[in-house]
Amino acid sequence: MKPTIDIANMESVFSTYAPHLIEELKGISEGLEISYKEAAAIFSGYDIPKMDAMGCSATITNDFYVRNYDFSPLLYDHIFSLVDSEVAYASAGYSQQVLGRLDGVNSEGLVMGLHFVSFKEFQNGISAWTAIRMVLDTCSSTSEAVDLLKVIPHAACYNFSIGDKSGDIAVVEASPNKVVMREDKSYLTCVNHFQNQDLHQKNRKYIEFSMKRNMHMQELNKKGFSEKQMFERFKDSHSPLFFKNYDDYFGTLHTFCYSFHDSKITTCLAKSEHVLSFYLDDWVNGKAISNTSMSGKIERESI
Repeated sequence: MKPTIDIANMESVFSTYAPHLIEELKGISEGLEISYKEAAAIFSGYDIPKMDAMGCSATITNDFYVRNYDFSPLLYDHIFSLVDSEVAYASAGYSQQVLGRLDGVNSEGLVMGLHFVSFKEFQNGISAWTAIRMVLDTCSSTSEAVDLLKVIPHAACYNFSIGDKSGDIAVVEASPNKVVMREDKSYLTCVNHFQNQDLHQKNRKYIEFSMKRNMHMQELNKKGFSEKQMFERFKDSHSPLFFKNYDDYFGTLHTFCYSFHDSKITTCLAKSEHVLSFYLDDWVNGKAISNTSMSGKIERESI
């Protein structure tokens, strides 16, 4: 990350949309015994340098949300965080730079994940993982999430897949200069390119693989895949949705699934023999989770 950032601008954005995260940054600073200035540069997700491209595929229905996160294990927190705060909604999800979230769900039944698109119009602004943290901490519905994403100053072009327990689902296609929403009453897919005509010019030059993943998920919908079937398809290392190009920053690291009807989280790391499964509502109400660690296997594509 950059050695320094504009602290005043960062605090201005955070104070507007999620002021409690400033206190968290100060806590990280104290806990790691580093300066607040350094902690803000490393962990805030504000004014980030350009990072290598990542994948990610998601399916959203009125009943469930399933997604794969594809990137490199070298730039991965290896942390699944469960947080119950006095100043924000409780949430569970995979962290990025400690403060941010790659995907997750909060105690209101709002689930969300990020999907990199491009660095067109790249600017100083909020990273996608910090945006997700802000949404999960402060929003209780898809509509509230969309409203917040429309005003956050985005650093790059990202898709956000979103759903809530009322069955309201959406994909927000966000660039630094324009944010639009895609919606459907029952089924949406989200990958790594903008589908809105007004944003096509902001896509990367080659989006064929992204389009193929999208078409595959659309076919799964036509087949009427259940939540369990969809989760198994996403985590299957032989699936068109699972990748092993870790050296090219495009390997599947985890699969995350959430059921809107009963708050059940089902998740696992790549090629894991063990699946973590629990009800978020039970955890929020004090029921402990027996798991203390998760494991997976990185198997690179053979040449």
